[in-house]
Amino acid sequence: DWRASLQAVQLLVVKLQITHAHNTVSNFKRFHGRAFNDPFVQKEKEKLSYDLVPMKNGGVGVKVMYMDEEHIFSVEQISAMLLTKLKETAESNLKKPVTDCVISVLGTAFDPFLGGRNFDGKLVDYFCAEIKSKYKLDPKAKVRALLRLYQECEKLKKLMSSNSTDIPLNIECFMNDTDVSGKMNRSQFEELCADLLQRIEMPLLSLMEQTQLKVEDVTAVEIVGGATRIPAVKERIAKFFGKDVSTTLNADEAIARGCALQCAILSPAFKVREFSVTDATPFPISLLWNTEAEDTEGVHEVFSRNHAAPFSKVLTFYRKGPFELEAFYSDPNGVPYPESKIGRYIIQNVAAQKDGEKSKVKVKVRVNTHGIFSVSTASMVEPVKSEESEDVNVETEVESQDQRPIENSSDKNIQQENSEAGTQSQVQTDGQQTSQPPPSSEPPSEENKIPDVKKTNEKKGDQPPEAKKPKIKVKNVDLPIEANLVWELGKELLNMYIETEGKMIMQDKLEKERNDAKNAVEEYVYEFRDKLSGPYEKFVCEKDLQGFSALLTETEGWLYEEGEDEAKQVYVDKLEDLKKLGTPIETRYQEAEERPKLLEELGHRLQYYATIAGEFRNKDEKYIHIDEMEMMKVEKCVSEVVEWMNNAVSAQAKKSLDQDPAVHSSEIKAKLQELNNVCEPVVTQPKPKVDSPKEENPLNERSDFKPEDMGEDEKNSEMPQQNGECHPSDQNTISMDLD
Repeated sequence: DWRASLQAVQLLVVKLQITHAHNTVSNFKRFHGRAFNDPFVQKEKEKLSYDLVPMKNGGVGVKVMYMDEEHIFSVEQISAMLLTKLKETAESNLKKPVTDCVISVLGTAFDPFLGGRNFDGKLVDYFCAEIKSKYKLDPKAKVRALLRLYQECEKLKKLMSSNSTDIPLNIECFMNDTDVSGKMNRSQFEELCADLLQRIEMPLLSLMEQTQLKVEDVTAVEIVGGATRIPAVKERIAKFFGKDVSTTLNADEAIARGCALQCAILSPAFKVREFSVTDATPFPISLLWNTEAEDTEGVHEVFSRNHAAPFSKVLTFYRKGPFELEAFYSDPNGVPYPESKIGRYIIQNVAAQKDGEKSKVKVKVRVNTHGIFSVSTASMVEPVKSEESEDVNVETEVESQDQRPIENSSDKNIQQENSEAGTQSQVQTDGQQTSQPPPSSEPPSEENKIPDVKKTNEKKGDQPPEAKKPKIKVKNVDLPIEANLVWELGKELLNMYIETEGKMIMQDKLEKERNDAKNAVEEYVYEFRDKLSGPYEKFVCEKDLQGFSALLTETEGWLYEEGEDEAKQVYVDKLEDLKKLGTPIETRYQEAEERPKLLEELGHRLQYYATIAGEFRNKDEKYIHIDEMEMMKVEKCVSEVVEWMNNAVSAQAKKSLDQDPAVHSSEIKAKLQELNNVCEPVVTQPKPKVDSPKEENPLNERSDFKPEDMGEDEKNSEMPQQNGECHPSDQNTISMDLD
């Protein structure tokens, strides 16, 4: 059961977190995208059991011991290790390779500092102060003690969710062999967490504002997550929506189940009920660029809050040389991280036209299916004049009056890629409608204005035909983009991380094999020692028993002393030495268990074939068809096997249980197979088939009536079929009068 496996893993993590506190990394996801000197990092650093250190790029690093050496890993590396381990676990359970996954990322409206761990922290701070006052002990001075207190406070929180009475907190040998105790009830807990409970309403208000819904529009509310079990949290959510909240989903598994459903939707191997899920960009994104005038800048919000994703837009710029775009989150206060910049993008190889005019540059910006923003492509439009008679199908920039406007424009590069988002955009940037014009002195241009079709048609009849205008053939030249992202890992650093992880995976594999070899020795010692005083006791003499027991005890002591950290081959050799004494004992036991059953089976088969031979001699009709020479072979084989069996039983009877057997199970199996191979084909011969005499057809006998003597009607009627059958092709019908 996967739930049992999950619980086992959680218990293992808890155990490791206490026994190897300084080397177990947890609660690190909030350090992504933050500098080491970030106030939040410095505050959280005090609560951690492991050491945080600054990286060369200013990011957050973790100092741990690996293979008896001190190593510093970035938060990104730690996350990669976790995902790799999860991938291995999934592959082990699925029995097949895993190539893709779905990871849930919170969005829309949330408070990153309002969760179960924050409520736990309130309890920990309270009991730290109480223990310090009551027992003169400081739990924060000892990492293991603090971790144990966190675990007990989490249990206490869960108990208070289902009980309103005082709940005791007891921890044995907490610090300096001192037992500590305390108590709290639900009312005290809610009073302690009053400031956290007051913050519940803000994300809900933000949610309603972003979805543009009223409370009256909501028909049902389902809450998930561990902290939603707290009664005070439920009450405030229910009060906000004015209706009872539903908790039909498993609070701990809901997110995982949602990810599993999304996996099924994306996978071609599963068929699910048809419905669409449109991801959204939770934070608005804008672009900033320098204009031709050095003292001004252009700004344009390319993706508004909750814009559908994935989505692409194309912006048009007019430039004589390379230029730079800076992407950033439009609302820095709405982003739960101090850094609002996304990155800088330099559009390279831009040059003026031959006549010195500015070149038209098209830049595609995109939020992909993972919610990541990028300036994906850039191209420079180079016009080439040509006569209309040369080629009417070429891509043109100036079109005749009777052509459709932008929707049918042959320049497909200006169309938004909105098919992935499943919506038709109303934005026109570079020929596509935009919800808000760029508030800049030099915005991206809007081209190909849509003419008034009615007025154009009216003027056509009154005015003489216009002179033919030369069409302009254009070609798009791809431009390189230099991207400099905030907190982006450089290629060399990324390759180094990948190489390091590969080496660690290989080292982990070797370490697992070494541990498996060590565990095999330990398991053999404990298992054999128990069996020597149980089922194996009769199959070893007293002298060998004492010697083997002493070796097992010696090996056990070696495992926990000088053999604690040996190479794999050392453990393999140690196990072989144990098996040299243990395997003969185990074999005697197994032989004693199997031998009587096989001898009994062999005796039954001998009796079976001997009985058939006797019936043959008595002229039994069942076997009288068998050749006498063949049956003699059966009798001879039975006689020989009976003699072998009697000798084997006699020899084995002279052996004690602690001696090697006179006859092995494999020999009995071979004799049984030999007996069956000789006898079975003979005694199962089928009787030969005897042909029955042919019956004369009565219709062919001479008849007193000849056909020529029959009347005309009788000649035409057919003879009746035997057994009352009628031929399917008969066309005649028989009329019968029934009385």
